[in-house]
Order: sequence, then structure tokens, then C-alpha cells
Amino acid sequence: MLSSRLPGLAAVLLVALSAAACSSDVNPMKAAMVGAGYGPKAVETPDFVETSRRRDSTYMPIGQDAAKPAIRARNSTAQKSLEADLEAARTRNEARGKIAEGAGKGIAKGLKPAVPPAE
Repeated sequence: MLSSRLPGLAAVLLVALSAAACSSDVNPMKAAMVGAGYGPKAVETPDFVETSRRRDSTYMPIGQDAAKPAIRARNSTAQKSLEADLEAARTRNEARGKIAEGAGKGIAKGLKPAVPPAE
């Protein structure tokens, strides 16, 4: 009974092992090929990436939300200051837009429209 299933079981096992070897980071065939000079070369992590990574390995457990930061409303003085800053930014941007539009019109005065190619 077992001997009749043995070839099928061996085939399934072979396919599973070959698929696992291709997707694994511990692949002796890949390691041998890279060691022989074929395949991708190992790349060192750049210093800026290494220094920007967090070193603590504490992760939030699944199913828990992060603590909500306390949101404070602005007082009336801060609100007026923010509105004044935003209005000033709008005025600056509108002025820059008008300057750019005028420069574009000045440059385009001497240009003729493009003529479509003759068929």
C-alpha cells in the first residue's frame, strides 16, 4: 500500500523542496552561485540608512491602537497669527504668479504659432 504511494509522495516532496529552496534566504545553491561570482552581489547598507534605523525592537502588539496625541485648540492670538501668515503667503504666491505670467507673455510676443506639417 505504501509502496504504491511512494512515487507520488516523492514527487510532491521534491516539488515542495524545490519551491522552498527558491524562495528561501538559506539556499545552498544560490550561495554557491554567488560565491562563484554569478548572481547578485551583496550590497552593504549605506551609512545614512544604518544610522536612521531605530535600534529598539519593541513593536506594538497586534490589535492595539497607538496612543492618540493630545490635540490642543489654538487660542485666539495664535489663530489670528496663523491666519495672517496664510494671507501673507497667499499674497506672495499671487504676486509671483503675476510676475511669471508677465514674463511668459513678454517672451511669447515674438513667437509664431506652430504650423502643422503638410500631408
